[in-house]
Amino acid sequence: MAITPDTKNWTWVLERACPDCGFDSAEVRYTDIPDLVRANAAAWVPVLERQDVAVRPDEGTWSALEYAAHVRDVFRIFDVRLQSMLDETDPVFPNWDQDETAVAERYNEQDPVVVGRELAAAAASVADGFDAVEAERRDRTGRRSDGASFTVESLAKYFVHDPIHHLHDVTR
Repeated sequence: MAITPDTKNWTWVLERACPDCGFDSAEVRYTDIPDLVRANAAAWVPVLERQDVAVRPDEGTWSALEYAAHVRDVFRIFDVRLQSMLDETDPVFPNWDQDETAVAERYNEQDPVVVGRELAAAAASVADGFDAVEAERRDRTGRRSDGASFTVESLAKYFVHDPIHHLHDVTR
């Protein structure tokens, strides 16, 4: 699963529109993030009700169910990352191998109803988390183990691209 033209240089997500899904984080205000997350979560409901939800379009592409389980976990991971940024000084985020997680957690064998419920709950939690951050705390920082540094605001804009992009992946 690849979502960027250059996964080593993540900053492009913050600088220009995604060439595939069209999302442009530079045009998004921080205060828009919670509503974008909530709308995204709601849009997964009909996707998870599809008859072909567990069918991969080809060998190298996840099924809609796998994408939904991934998005659920993205919501969870970024909720934890946000909280660590608010609770700690410049934390380093634990590594997360999304492909390894998909295999280990058997995303494509999960119950779509359960994934939908969990995705909605995780989206509500992370949306509420970003919504609750006061403007003067949005410059708090955190880092990935590869050295990429984020503020709460840049993390929010970077993060929200992922679920939006993956919804685009399964609805085009």
